[in-house]
Amino acid sequence: MPHQPLAKNRKKRVNSDAPTHPSADPAPQQPVSARIRARIKAAQQRFHANDNISAFIEPGEMDLLLEEVQAGLKTVLDSLVIDTESDHNTQDTARRVAKMYLNEVFKGRYQAQPAVTEFPNVEYLNELMIVGPITVRSACSHHFCPIVGKLWIGVMPNQHSNLIGLSKYARLAEWIMSRPQIQEEAVTQIADLLMDKMNPDGLAIVMEADHFCMHWRGVKDMEAKMINSVMRGSFLKDSSLRREFLALLPNKKS
Repeated sequence: MPHQPLAKNRKKRVNSDAPTHPSADPAPQQPVSARIRARIKAAQQRFHANDNISAFIEPGEMDLLLEEVQAGLKTVLDSLVIDTESDHNTQDTARRVAKMYLNEVFKGRYQAQPAVTEFPNVEYLNELMIVGPITVRSACSHHFCPIVGKLWIGVMPNQHSNLIGLSKYARLAEWIMSRPQIQEEAVTQIADLLMDKMNPDGLAIVMEADHFCMHWRGVKDMEAKMINSVMRGSFLKDSSLRREFLALLPNKKS
């Protein structure tokens, strides 16, 4: 029986070596944002504006993402008909804004949760503790306008609770708030995080904030604030405990 041509045999061998399960990453020439997005989708995870995606970012990719965001912002400035070539005020604006978003304002999306040392409740503390006011800053996920406010946290520990240092409340709150947020969801995320870390009998959070999407645009109401609360565990079930917590909060205007 005649042999098949060598080229045809070589083609068959190459095809037989092709991977059956392609990588979740697109080709290396794809933008780094596409590679990160592909990993998230392959893991069937969300990447909403207020989600943390640090687990899907590989070493060195934040520098590449900064370059990509800078290029995108340069396109936005060009579309706004802003001269970034000869205007000395806007020549580096695209890079400055890209660094601000990735390294400061939205860093809670791209950086892992800060390390927090937890201590056992060796003295079996079971009385109300209140921490605040903690200054918080974020940006509205609708318009990327600033949100600036104060946060108060009440904790009812039990003998099995983990205790954390006072500064750690602020660090964890900042990690959650340093993402595009709406206030209602941000407070819930902070409550979920603290409940998981501390395992208290109850947790209460009150937040009061100015929203520049109301001050700066739209109705331009400079006086309006938003106040909301989240109550968990004993604070939700025990109305007297809830009243005690709210009564002990200092005047929020001071």
